[in-house]
Amino acid sequence: MAEIDLVDVSIRDGNQSLWGATGLATRQMLEIAGKLDRVGFRAIDFTSSSHMAVAVRYFRDNPWERIRRMRAAMPRTPLQFITTGLRFIAWEQADPDFMRIVYRRLQACGIRRFILLEPTHDAAAVIEAARIVKQEGGAETMAALTFTLSDVHDDAFYAGFAAKLAGNPDIDLFYVKDPSGLLSPERAGTLIPAIRAAIGRKRLEVHLHCTIGLGPRASLAAVEAGAEAVHVGIGPLGNGTSLPEAERMIANLREAGHLPKVDAAALASVAHYWRRLATAEGLPSGRPQEFDASFLRHQIAGGVMTTMLRQLTEVKLEHRLADVIAETEQVRAEFGQPIMVTPFPQMVCSQALFNVVAGRRYAQVSDQVIRYVMGRFGRPTRPVDAAVEAAILDRPRAREIEREPAVLALAEMRARFPGAMPEEEFLLRAVMPSDQVDAMLAAGPAKARYSPDAAPIVALLRQLAARPAARDLVVERPGLRLALHAGGAVG
Repeated sequence: MAEIDLVDVSIRDGNQSLWGATGLATRQMLEIAGKLDRVGFRAIDFTSSSHMAVAVRYFRDNPWERIRRMRAAMPRTPLQFITTGLRFIAWEQADPDFMRIVYRRLQACGIRRFILLEPTHDAAAVIEAARIVKQEGGAETMAALTFTLSDVHDDAFYAGFAAKLAGNPDIDLFYVKDPSGLLSPERAGTLIPAIRAAIGRKRLEVHLHCTIGLGPRASLAAVEAGAEAVHVGIGPLGNGTSLPEAERMIANLREAGHLPKVDAAALASVAHYWRRLATAEGLPSGRPQEFDASFLRHQIAGGVMTTMLRQLTEVKLEHRLADVIAETEQVRAEFGQPIMVTPFPQMVCSQALFNVVAGRRYAQVSDQVIRYVMGRFGRPTRPVDAAVEAAILDRPRAREIEREPAVLALAEMRARFPGAMPEEEFLLRAVMPSDQVDAMLAAGPAKARYSPDAAPIVALLRQLAARPAARDLVVERPGLRLALHAGGAVG
């Protein structure tokens, strides 16, 4: 019976997939950190640069403080950071010297494992990022093999990419990441052995979304084929467009004769907490997904699909969703079949939306799409369609961007913020609106306690506080009587 590690994705990818990345504040994470540390996960998929930006923008939580406090509360379980190329919060590539500071501060705060995901599978870029991580603190590095379906991305493609990295001493392990949930159990049975043969004795994990219901069975098939760890979401933060639900995955692994390395009682307690929080905050729970073969064609992740429908609804064009999906397929083909992983889904789907709404293809093009066609996000799997490339680059804005430096030098970034400033504040100000950083700093440290049971009462009090006519309030429940009076007396 093989021992299998589990990696928990609830706080980062589960939250992002099911709750729009805005479902969890620092205090809600801290409340469960101690129990989460006792489960025995191989690692916690904890944050990314985009996730850090959400902490600042929506919660006014300091993301550096969040890492430090969670690391202190979880001394046994490594906190994991996922980075897509040499970039931090902004979509564009960053100066390697800037990223050196990012990786240094992340490790100083408590990040002990990095996922290095290069969306175009540029081996040199992954090796450079791994080298910087090791030089700035020595954390564990895991190279991502990002799965997609195309006539280019066969088993030999992934095995070849893995082979380019396997001999590098700065790469510790690998994982197969399937952001759109496209990997079938049958394909896992051939893909995993091909990668295992290429990476030798280095570990292999799988991170397979459940968007069209394949994730749980494909994860089991991957373990049978040689994967040593499975990524899962806990309770309401599993299933749906997230990862396989942890307790069900453990039961299935045991049925298959494997030994998941977790404390089942501690895991049940964590799952209970997330369920209480979801109920208290009105957040949806992930549900097992039905198979939808159309996703194999358009490859739009569930969260991106939800965003597109919301945007169409805002302009009263929700009946055009099918047209946007069809246009997404065409735009992706014209863009050279990029893998639908950040930042490419945002570019492809937004362009498809522009094309449908405007009624004329490529009449409106974002700066990010222009930079992509210029090659500033790496080399596409295939060349961009020549006619589309000409249509995008033959405009004044493209000529302006072409004159801009491809990467803003660290010295120029520092010149924008004269005077002494802590590195953590500088890193945020360099890539985020200053007013958002100012609001975060003014808010001070995050509150340390959160109770799902008290959340409805707190929400009610906040609503009443916004209504001056509500002068007196009494809340009663078994064992509790709370009286608030306009004069300030509390009983």
